[in-house]
Amino acid sequence: MDLGERVPRPARPAAPRRWSPALLACLLSVAAATIPGGGCGALRRAPAPPRLDAAQRELNLRSFEYAWETIRDKHWDPELNGVDWPGVRDEFLPRIAAAETMAEARAAMVDMLSRLDQSHFGIFPPDAYEVVAEASTGRKGQGGVGLEARVIEDQALVTRLEPGSPAEQAGVGLGWEILAVEGKKLAPSLARIREQFQDKTTLEVMLAGIVAARLEGEIGDARRVLFRDGEGREVTRDLVLVAPRGRWSQLGNLPPLPVWIEARRIEERVGYIAFNVFLDPQNLMETFSEAVASFMDADGIIIDVRGNPGGIGAMAMGMAGWFVEEKGRRLGTMHTRGNEMNFVVSPRARVFSRSLAILQDGASGSTTEIFAGGLQDLGRARVFGTRSAGAVLPAMIERLPNGDGFLYAIANYVSAAGAVLEGHGVLPDVEAPHTRAALLAGRDAALEAALAWIREAS
Repeated sequence: MDLGERVPRPARPAAPRRWSPALLACLLSVAAATIPGGGCGALRRAPAPPRLDAAQRELNLRSFEYAWETIRDKHWDPELNGVDWPGVRDEFLPRIAAAETMAEARAAMVDMLSRLDQSHFGIFPPDAYEVVAEASTGRKGQGGVGLEARVIEDQALVTRLEPGSPAEQAGVGLGWEILAVEGKKLAPSLARIREQFQDKTTLEVMLAGIVAARLEGEIGDARRVLFRDGEGREVTRDLVLVAPRGRWSQLGNLPPLPVWIEARRIEERVGYIAFNVFLDPQNLMETFSEAVASFMDADGIIIDVRGNPGGIGAMAMGMAGWFVEEKGRRLGTMHTRGNEMNFVVSPRARVFSRSLAILQDGASGSTTEIFAGGLQDLGRARVFGTRSAGAVLPAMIERLPNGDGFLYAIANYVSAAGAVLEGHGVLPDVEAPHTRAALLAGRDAALEAALAWIREAS
């Protein structure tokens, strides 16, 4: 093929899929699993790569051209941040043509995308794409054991237990370390992910996703889990998988997810609201509104969005309206090619004007960051916990003609204060991370810090 000729743009093999930042982080972690010793353990070491034949070379060239043209046409910045994109094509197309193996061709594609110097642009091998695509279909038959975990100082620790869950009934405690599931140790996978993504703000959500994936499966199945308890003893628990709490909801190409919300009073003068995702707006917004209205006499409200991966952006605007009186204020702005969406707050007729605390962690992403960061920028909320995931951008995943997955962002987001949250995250006003000692003592550092602030301010 004459490298000076344009490769015909291939027809799309399938409609592109829009993925939440949390699922994108899962894809990144599974992609890391293709490296021996890494990832979730779902993939195995591949044999020595074969040499490419003529047909595969043609598919690689078509894939390269498709990715290059997609970025040229769909990147939110027509100037591509000043990158000479035609020059990039001229530089990398010969590398694709000369590649002897898929690894070499893939490396050239990755290097091309790296010229943008932006997150949410990547190339993933077919096995990684397939694993995540299957996991993201969201089957309602999937169950869990009723616990949440975070990787803290290289240990996968239980940070939340659902009342009445198999984990709680089996005597699992907060702060217990998860060592292995079904005989497969977690440490090697966690270490590999940390090594690959130690400088990324999405590290915590990727690590948490690996642990969660090990503990999920078909409802009625069981998981044999090896823990280290609070006394340092290794103990095994057989945990039956049960349906997750919440009401199932689905949006577009995202997988169906169970949506739950809880609201109660902590002490007499503080309201507490927690929910797991910004979906199912009719029910979630109604329950959220009822909760805030019932807390109007409180000294403060705590909104706990730790582990919340985001969802429908417009819901953040509606929820923020319970706490911002002035009309026309906005949480931030999302920019696409030739268009922008302002996240304008919609004030309620009656607004809660006293102390507002938001709890977040490294697994809080997307709309959650828009909500927390926006209210923080407006001076309306104080944020407690740890830095959020820095995964705000909406992105697409497509399968290329050569079978690889192609990830690209379609918008940019800037907060009310002009900050770029992608790759940076929302920084808490009060750093209050979990520690194993506190968890074993039944304490929640972020919640305690928020309560102390509300008491002091009242």
